[in-house]
Amino acid sequence: MDLDAITKSSALHAKPVGLTLQYGTAGFRTKAEHLDHVMFRMGLLAVLRSKQTKSTIGVMVTASHNPEEDNGVKLVDPLGEMLAPSWEEYATCLANAEEQDVQRVLLGISEKAVVDLQQDAFVVIGRDTRPSSEKLAQSVIDGITVLGGQFHDYGLVTTPQLHYMVYCRNTHGQYGKATTEGYYQKLSKAFVELTKQAFCGGGENRSLKVDCANGIGALKLREMENYFSQGLSVQLFNVGTTGKLNHLCGADFVKSHQKPPQGMEMKSNERCCSFDGDADRIVYYYYDADGHFHLIDGDKIAALISSFLKELLLEIGESLNLGVVQTAYANGSSTRYLEEVMKVPVHCTKTGVKHLHHKAQEFDIGVYFEANGHGTVLFSEAAERRIRQLATGLEDERRKAAEMLANIVDLFNQAAGDAISDMLVIEAILALKGLSVQQWDALYTDLPNRQLKVKVADRQVISTTDAERQALTPPGLQEAVNDLVKKYKLSRAFVRPSGTEDIVRVYAEADSQESADSLAHEVSLAVFQLAGGVGESPQPNF
Repeated sequence: MDLDAITKSSALHAKPVGLTLQYGTAGFRTKAEHLDHVMFRMGLLAVLRSKQTKSTIGVMVTASHNPEEDNGVKLVDPLGEMLAPSWEEYATCLANAEEQDVQRVLLGISEKAVVDLQQDAFVVIGRDTRPSSEKLAQSVIDGITVLGGQFHDYGLVTTPQLHYMVYCRNTHGQYGKATTEGYYQKLSKAFVELTKQAFCGGGENRSLKVDCANGIGALKLREMENYFSQGLSVQLFNVGTTGKLNHLCGADFVKSHQKPPQGMEMKSNERCCSFDGDADRIVYYYYDADGHFHLIDGDKIAALISSFLKELLLEIGESLNLGVVQTAYANGSSTRYLEEVMKVPVHCTKTGVKHLHHKAQEFDIGVYFEANGHGTVLFSEAAERRIRQLATGLEDERRKAAEMLANIVDLFNQAAGDAISDMLVIEAILALKGLSVQQWDALYTDLPNRQLKVKVADRQVISTTDAERQALTPPGLQEAVNDLVKKYKLSRAFVRPSGTEDIVRVYAEADSQESADSLAHEVSLAVFQLAGGVGESPQPNF
C-alpha cells in the first residue's frame, strides 16, 4: 500500500470540514457537490473488499428515486447482494475520517477485516444519468487505481444491471454473460420462450405504457426492446429528453401521490407502469371506465407472482417450499389473500431490502416485494437444479409447467429488485393467465390506509420489536396504540423511527379511509406526547 500516493491523491478529493454521512440501506446519499471525497474513498474501500473476498466488487453511482441534484454511491458484494453490515460500518468510518486520518483508518480496516494486501483486486463501476454521475464515477476510479486495483467501467447502466454483472463475474459466467448484451439476451430469451404459449390465442393486446422517470431505464429499455418485441410492445414516456429525473414522475412519485406521472397520456383500462430513477422499482396503474385511478403496488405484484408460482408447482406435483416475505407496510388484505386464499406462508421482516432478501434466501423459492415496488424472487441452488431436471424429464402438461418455471427462473434478476425484469415477468404472467389489469387488481381490495410523519427531538427514543410492528420504548406508547386500534374495525397501526432523520413514521389501516385517517392522527398525537414531539402538535389535515 503506497501511503504517500494515497495521501496525495486523497488531498485532491478533500472532505468538506464537519460533514458526516451514514452508510444506510441505500449506501450514501446527499447533495452531489458533497460527495467527491466519499466517491474516492469508496473506490479505496471496494479494493479492500475485493482483496478480502478474492472476488469482483461493484460500485454503483446513483441516488435512485432522489431529486436530480442529489447523488449517491453503494457497494455491491460478490453475489450481487448488498454490502455486508460490518463493511457498512467501515464505509461510514472511512467516509467521515478527517484528511489526516485516512491512512490510519484504511490500515485499521485492513487489519480488522484481515485483508491480504498482496491479493489482486477487481472492481466494476456503473452510473445513472444524473449530470453529476460521470465526474463522481471518475473519483471512484481514482480511488481504485491509487490502491492498485483493476477495474471495468460499465458506464451508464441500471442499478440492477450492475448487481447482475457482479453476480455473473463471480460465478464465472454460470449465472449469465457479464455484459449488457448478455443481460438483454438472457432475459429476452426467457420472456419469448415463456410467452410463446400465450400467443397461440388472443395475444393482440400486448402493449404497455412505461414511465421511465426521465432516468436510465429509458436508455436501457430502448436498447432492449428489439430483443422482446415479438412478445410485447412498449411505449416509453419521460425518457429524459426534456423533463428532470424523478420530477413529477417515476414509481416513487406515483406511489406516494397516488396519481399518474406527468407527461403520460392514459386512456381508461390501459396498462401502465412506472420505473424509478435507477430502474430497481416498478409499480403498475390504470384508470377505470369511470376515470378513477388505481395503483397496483409491490404487494399486489407479489400476490400475482406467488399465486402463479404456486399454481405451477401444483401442476408439476412438486412440493418445493415457497414463501413470501413482506414488511409491516404490506397491506393487511394482501397478507390475508396470500395466507387464506392462496395458502402461501407469509413472513414479516424489518423494513429495508437487505432484511427481505436475507429472509427470502431461507426458502426453496422466496418471493419478496416492498410495497414501493422493489423486489424479486430467489431460487435456492437445489430448487433451481430440480426445476431444470423436471423441465427435461417430465411428460405432457407437467413438462410444460416445468419448462415455464425454468424460464421464470431465468427471467428474474436474482441479484436485486429489477424493474425491467419484473415488468417482463408480470407481462408474461398476465399473458399466460389471460388476465386484464382490472382482473389482476381485483385479486383483493386494499384496506384504506394512511402514513404520517411526526417530528421528534430524538428518534432513538423509539425502539421496536416483532419486525417493527411493536414499540418497546418509550414506556406506554405501545399500550396507547393498542387502545386506539381497538376502536376501529379491521384495523392495525405501528410506529417506527426513520432510518435517516429525526422523525417517527406512523402507519394505520382500517375498514374505511375515514377510520384509517382518524386512527393515524390519534396515533401521531400519542407519539408526539410520549416520544418527545417538537414544533406544532400533529393536525388532522387530510
